[in-house]
Amino acid sequence: MPGISLNNPIHTLEGKVLFPAGSLVNEESIISVLGHGRDRVFETASLLDRGPFEADMLSFLTPEPYSQIFSSPQRLQTVLDELEKISLPLPLMEALLYFKQNDFYTYRHFLQVFALSTLVARDLVGEDRDFSYLAATGPTHDIGKICVPLPILQKQTPLTLEEKKVLNEHTIAGYVLMRYYTGQGDSLASKVALQHHERRDGSGTPRGIELKDLMVEVIAVCDIYDALISPRPYRESSYDNRTALEELCRMAEDGKVGWDAVKVIIAYNRKAQPHYSEVYISGEKRGIPPSGNHYGVFADR
Repeated sequence: MPGISLNNPIHTLEGKVLFPAGSLVNEESIISVLGHGRDRVFETASLLDRGPFEADMLSFLTPEPYSQIFSSPQRLQTVLDELEKISLPLPLMEALLYFKQNDFYTYRHFLQVFALSTLVARDLVGEDRDFSYLAATGPTHDIGKICVPLPILQKQTPLTLEEKKVLNEHTIAGYVLMRYYTGQGDSLASKVALQHHERRDGSGTPRGIELKDLMVEVIAVCDIYDALISPRPYRESSYDNRTALEELCRMAEDGKVGWDAVKVIIAYNRKAQPHYSEVYISGEKRGIPPSGNHYGVFADR
């Protein structure tokens, strides 16, 4: 892994600093700081046994467009079955609850991305081990945001370029934290935490690599879609569903993401519920982004 110089420290929820600001984070430094994880053992628990995650997720899936996506009882049961299988180290579970109390936007995003990516993965890879592995990554894909100061996460005006750099580092922070708590650097959950903002054309962050892993791309596409249709502090209103789907299509047309995951989400939103391979994409774009949207706008540009 090429080195990344940090603008912001990487720390645990309890405040233990793993990498100070200015540190170079690469494979060598991670092993030097974290070792191989064999001497760290954290108690784990089922998500269903600790916290309100199931009830909260079900409430988040009630409004449109999620009520349409999960209108089939079988789809909802698929997600509940996968949720039942997920066990996490207790510090990661505490991090989820931290966001529920301190940054509800992010907390809701964790659970909605988990639910949606579970369905998309099932349709793309089928009922196999990869599907279950991917589903288990949804609740932790943004866990590195515990290292982003709350005033940046909750800012309602445009970020400065320096603030944007700090926000972008949540991916490398998530990767380090997943390795710290699980001892696994090659797990899908660690990979998703690091790469879910990378893009197929190499235009993403944090490393600008070409995203080639379908499993990571499923999380990436679901992450984008949910961010568009959900409330965010940096805009007055969310994207309407049509405009959000058109934004995904633009990204696929530009080669930033693949078409398969995009078509699955579009298929979920159509009343006829076609198979994603039968989805026709119109070239006409009629959606209008919401007014007062500060995403991608910087205060010091």
